[in-house]
Amino acid sequence: MTPDWSGLDRELEQWQEAGLTLPLWWRDDDAMSQSAELDRLADLSAALDLPVHLAVIPQGVTPDLARFVADHPQLIPVAHGWAHQNHAPAGEKKAEFGSHRPLDELLDDAERGLTRLRKLFGTSLRPMFVPPWNRVSPEMLTWLAGAGFTAVSTFGPRSSAKPASGLLRVNTHLDPIDWKGSRSLLPPERLIAQAARQLRERRLGDTDNAEPYGLLTHHLVHDEMVWEFTAALARRLLAGPAEAWIYDERMS
Repeated sequence: MTPDWSGLDRELEQWQEAGLTLPLWWRDDDAMSQSAELDRLADLSAALDLPVHLAVIPQGVTPDLARFVADHPQLIPVAHGWAHQNHAPAGEKKAEFGSHRPLDELLDDAERGLTRLRKLFGTSLRPMFVPPWNRVSPEMLTWLAGAGFTAVSTFGPRSSAKPASGLLRVNTHLDPIDWKGSRSLLPPERLIAQAARQLRERRLGDTDNAEPYGLLTHHLVHDEMVWEFTAALARRLLAGPAEAWIYDERMS
């Protein structure tokens, strides 16, 4: 059954009538090596003309990923923690960079990841820190700039554009996967309503429209429904008020 996009379409029309622009960005997590799924991600990115900020796990990254990224400039590597390893105690939400370890350990892992990725990707790497599971100790934010990062990205509308000196926050806002259930696509009507609500809040000034609106995907676990919905949503946004956004560290 074809999803009912009418609620989002009406919101997009209001954006265009108001002459508003939606900065749109795409973050895809957990890359480590070249794969058929990554090939598909790169092809979709090119077809949409919407670059993908590829959150790469430093500990597991392989040289073939660097070669692939070099051949596909629409893929923009950023740092996805260090090992994507959970350090939270049993019963707590998963986190690699939560408040469960000493700050020095957190910063050492973050710096180690940045160093490794810079050796592989060179100047194509953007110094954006993407903590696994979108969770990071607030104390760590103060020190990320000193560790070489200029941006941090988690999930949900940001409360401030600059959580610390020299550090820009650019979050993601819509994840199509039902992680707690089927691990396939969430009900499309629910996702469409969520996107319409988020855009309405931006249009009305209830949330920060200067923050790029972020799509969050995980190419390695997509089924056909997730691929199709992601493409359909991105096309609708780009046909309306959205303009592709790429992180540049000079923005920080």
